[in-house]
Amino acid sequence: MKVLSQQEFLEWADAYLRGELAIQDRIRFEDYCKTNSVHADLFAEHRSFLEKLKRTSDRINFKNTLKETAQVYQKQVSPNKQSLVITLWDKLKLNVAVAAAIAIVSVFSTLWLTGYYSNLRKATSDYSALRRDMNSVKRNVNAQSAAIKNMNNSKDGNEPMHYGATGFSITRDGYVVTNYHVITGADSVHLQNHKGESFKADIIYTNEDKDIAILHINDSTFKSSKALPYTFKKKDSDLGEDIYTIGFPRDEAVYGQGYLSSATGYAGDTIAYQISIPVNPGNSGGPVLDKDGNVIGIISGKQKGIDGAAFAIKTKALMETLNDIPADSLRGNVILGNRNLLNSLSRTDQVKKIQDFIYLVKVY
Repeated sequence: MKVLSQQEFLEWADAYLRGELAIQDRIRFEDYCKTNSVHADLFAEHRSFLEKLKRTSDRINFKNTLKETAQVYQKQVSPNKQSLVITLWDKLKLNVAVAAAIAIVSVFSTLWLTGYYSNLRKATSDYSALRRDMNSVKRNVNAQSAAIKNMNNSKDGNEPMHYGATGFSITRDGYVVTNYHVITGADSVHLQNHKGESFKADIIYTNEDKDIAILHINDSTFKSSKALPYTFKKKDSDLGEDIYTIGFPRDEAVYGQGYLSSATGYAGDTIAYQISIPVNPGNSGGPVLDKDGNVIGIISGKQKGIDGAAFAIKTKALMETLNDIPADSLRGNVILGNRNLLNSLSRTDQVKKIQDFIYLVKVY
């Protein structure tokens, strides 16, 4: 059975808890939870939440019923005689209110602590996008604006800039992918290869939800490259697979290796993997490759406070984004390579071939 999204699973879980499922469907639900630990934990949290919510509701209903009973009884007795019910209510009403308040605080504290309200597509305080600090860019925004207006193909390298991250080729004729959070708000984007050559790039298409941006090199000095040595893996990879990346956490390419540690990303995000590779600011947008040289993902962020817990957008999300680009936005067709030239090479030789297709992203 396919892995369900969080929303699909919770709808199924609600039907289970309400007793709306047939016997066979209830057994199928229970078997699914046994084989999917992430959703099993989510179900336990969801059931606990509903139980606490029901207890809170019962307390509030009890309070209202007691109050209504007291009011009715009070009308039936002498105004000068305080009934036993009234006396009892006066003693209990404060305790009931406090208990209800504590229950409500407890419920929402549990939700907050368990991350129930986490948005799967938005970074939270525990999730860090891997881009460098742009304060220097903000301080120089006026100077940059003037420089951009006078920018030409010579591209003076002395202008203030933000070395944003990493990008890599998806076609031989200048299409490059990086993260949306890298280029958002950019006035101008340049790509620099490992030889120090820099090219102006246009932002062709962005998808904020998937954190993907498609660029196209628009520079007279750029020449179409030879065929890409890697291919893009469309199926999900397996846990424990040996993987590696190349990116620009500093001004030169850096290699990192590790393994695929989870089939989902931050807070169970199904469009991403969790990977065990140490990453730093600047790695955003870098490719994640398996041992055979297939691109399986695009690095996008990391878990704060946990070394080696990073996240990569799956190539399936990249393919979906490419299919969403309007035809009139393209500079020719996006034709992905279908020939892998890396699977028979050693890791060091793979890295040598890949370097020509990895770029340092400069955001002005």
